[in-house]
Amino acid sequence: MFKAKHYFSTEVLVLAKKRVYQLARDYKISSEAMLSIIKELGFRVKSHMSAVDEKMASAIEEKFRKEREAVKEEYAQKKKKLKEREKKEEQAASSQPSTRAQEIKLRRKEHLRRLEKKRQEAKKRKTPFLKGKQERKIDKTTIEQSVKKTLASIEAVHRVKRHRGKLHSERVEKEIEPANLIRVSEYISVAELANLMGVKPAEVISKCLELGFVATINQRLDMDSIETVALEFGFNVEPVKEIGLEEEEEAEIEENLRPRSPVITIMGHVDHGKTSLLDFIRKSNIIAGESGGITQHIGAYEVEVPGGNITFLDTPGHEAFTAMRARGAKFTDIVVLVVAADDSVMPQTIEAIDHARAAGVPIIVAFNKMDLPQAKSEPIKQELAKHNLVPEEWGGSTIMVEISAKTGMGIDRLLEMILLQAEMMELKANPDRRASGVVIESELSKGRGVIVTVLVQKGTLKLGIPFVTGPYHGKIRALFNERGNPVKEAGPSVPVQVLGASGVPQAGDTFIETEDETGARQISTKRMRLKREQDLRQVKRISLSEVYEQIEEGKIKELNLILKGDVGGSVEALSDTLEKISTKEVRVKVIHRGVGSIIGSDVLLGAASDAIIIGFHVRPDLRARELALKENVDIRLYEVIYEIESDIRKALEGLLEPEVTETISGTAEVKDVFKVSEVGQVAGCFILEGFMKRGDKVRMIRDGVVIYQGIISSLKRFKDDVKEVASGLECGIKIEDYNDVKVGDTLEAYQVKELARKLE
Repeated sequence: MFKAKHYFSTEVLVLAKKRVYQLARDYKISSEAMLSIIKELGFRVKSHMSAVDEKMASAIEEKFRKEREAVKEEYAQKKKKLKEREKKEEQAASSQPSTRAQEIKLRRKEHLRRLEKKRQEAKKRKTPFLKGKQERKIDKTTIEQSVKKTLASIEAVHRVKRHRGKLHSERVEKEIEPANLIRVSEYISVAELANLMGVKPAEVISKCLELGFVATINQRLDMDSIETVALEFGFNVEPVKEIGLEEEEEAEIEENLRPRSPVITIMGHVDHGKTSLLDFIRKSNIIAGESGGITQHIGAYEVEVPGGNITFLDTPGHEAFTAMRARGAKFTDIVVLVVAADDSVMPQTIEAIDHARAAGVPIIVAFNKMDLPQAKSEPIKQELAKHNLVPEEWGGSTIMVEISAKTGMGIDRLLEMILLQAEMMELKANPDRRASGVVIESELSKGRGVIVTVLVQKGTLKLGIPFVTGPYHGKIRALFNERGNPVKEAGPSVPVQVLGASGVPQAGDTFIETEDETGARQISTKRMRLKREQDLRQVKRISLSEVYEQIEEGKIKELNLILKGDVGGSVEALSDTLEKISTKEVRVKVIHRGVGSIIGSDVLLGAASDAIIIGFHVRPDLRARELALKENVDIRLYEVIYEIESDIRKALEGLLEPEVTETISGTAEVKDVFKVSEVGQVAGCFILEGFMKRGDKVRMIRDGVVIYQGIISSLKRFKDDVKEVASGLECGIKIEDYNDVKVGDTLEAYQVKELARKLE
């Protein structure tokens, strides 16, 4: 065990602070009202996104408590005064009896006596004793109709409340559901959120900029950002909880918890040495085995070090994998931020810091490539300090270690720091409960079927147990570790490959164990139905005004793509990257994406929709190749995402309308007009500037107005045909298909050039 006194970290783990709008929602008031209350209390806040510290929260709670007590006191005083007034009135009434009340009492008795007398007389005559309006009030038919109507209404209400099934009650709830409530899951894109709210994506992007963060149309938002943006548009957000998870949320008993290995996510900019660091760690211990090519996927690996086991997640550094990195930070315990010492803090480095902070996990900074002569860590520490990552030697709480993934320098110290930080966090889990975890990656293997890489978070995965992951279900047929060796079980914090799923889930989906296969199938069916409903909700119906807008904008050219990859996370990230290239004039439309090799149905879909098929780390089978040749479908195969992005960008630039530039080559004035038989009118001109060239385009200008545009079909100098006449000379010009030239007209020759455009 490492000595804590040498490597003790002063970092304190605290729960994520609430923001102003969340506190306002708890007190059931608007964000503006909460902001004014906070300012009245003397605290300085900028907006409803500002964090609320403990002092501020306690002051607000005290203010509301005092207001509640004041209201209660006021209500008690009013109630007391009312009782005193009623008591005084009763005393006054008892001390002075009213003669008027006595008179009314006597008249009532006399009226009842007369009524009884009439009733007795009517009995003797066997006729009704009431007439007129009183008689119509007790008409039998009217009474029966009224009773039937009342009973029918009561019966209808009774059926809704008691005798209808669960589906009907759900339908009734949907009918009374407020119009400004949207149900969303975390990490939906800006475009999906805009569709759910019925607004344009550009409006959502503009609102994000107003709130202080930049978002693109395909960028995925966390739940806090979604709630903030939706509130700005007047919508309340209800997070969608996956069906089946509510059964898994059991209260953990402290006695059943056991220490578990820490889950470490390695993040950083591309080419800063994340994978190299992990490869060195895996090679330097006995059980790690050989390193794999994990540059463009999330890899999960368990390694054994002298202080215990550590599970590493390696996330790609390319900007295309934002969603994958975000999911990596979501289920990790500690983030190791790798920064190259010969470089600086890059955009993906800042993005990784934001994801780690959003997940509420501590950050350990590793300065890589310290073996290079130009490596300097001090300037980078200053840059990181601007992002609130202050090193311990400067009085901060962030652990920073200088390493070299090539030579192994400082890696032992880095592992010590990781284990020390994990020991302070006291990570525990219950291995004896029903298993649950999260999908790290998924792929479709031709020999084994669907392979799902799962990071176990609770319980223990064993062979033969039924499970649900995403909208799919299955039964565990086999378990393999990251080196492909079969294992019988996997406990908390252990990554394992699972065989037996009915479909390919997405990276980040939950993985839960169920009691039996029937239960797993039912949960899977419900999730499938819910997913279909969500997809249908996002189908936007076009309105008349939008038709006009589309006519105004003109037809948008589309490049249809079919994406196939080896793993689900890469396909999703690739789709997001390519759709970001779209502009107002041309756009990429991914009509289908999937995991596995390119098959015949993909080619047929490409032929029907004029799409290009992109294969990322996959190949087409024999039938697909034959169909592609027959149907003339273009299949492109790639190994690196940069090449795909570059080629698609070039293809989109080919769809752009060329940039037209016009150059005026010469101007001439018509001095005389000649009529030539079988030719028509010929303009005798004097070249004012530039030159006139046969075949050039020309404008006929009269009184400053263009009256005709054509082509110079013939150009003569005296009796000779010439190709070009320079300024200061006279010539005869014949304009093709035009015979209305007049003296004083101006001829303006020009040339049009088309230049290929580049995407912005």
